[in-house]
Amino acid sequence: MFKTVDDVDWDNWNPVTVATLMFVIRDGKILLIHKKRGFGKGKINGPGGKLEPGETPEQCAIRETQEELCITPTGVEFAGELHFQFTDENSIHGFVFTATGCEGQPTETEEAAPIWCGIESLPFEYMWEDDPTWFPHMLEGRRFSGRYIFDGDRMLDAVIDLL
Repeated sequence: MFKTVDDVDWDNWNPVTVATLMFVIRDGKILLIHKKRGFGKGKINGPGGKLEPGETPEQCAIRETQEELCITPTGVEFAGELHFQFTDENSIHGFVFTATGCEGQPTETEEAAPIWCGIESLPFEYMWEDDPTWFPHMLEGRRFSGRYIFDGDRMLDAVIDLL
């Protein structure tokens, strides 16, 4: 069973899922979502989801944002990577992107409700436990790579490196 980051052979790690997150950041605010269904239901996060065959992570992040919030992110940049190993054998390799703007108005869908939040007042108590470890790097424009062990919603261990 995985209890620490060192328990994983990261060089040969093969995640079950490859996914993305997208964060539109402008005017001192960040666009988050309240996840209404699926993995992470009930949590506040960024729009995102699973990579489809033939899709790059950036294409996936843009598509998922279009599907979840009916907007198209603009000024998209790669921000970092997240590697999650869960004790139940689930695993996710996540690619994080930021955007400086968007076309359209964020609109609630069956999947997500948009939330504009001040960067200084992020609702970490409603977010995944790993978010406080990498959000500051993302917000300050430092690329990062995080490795995490989770038991359900509970983070057991974390290591974050700057790229």
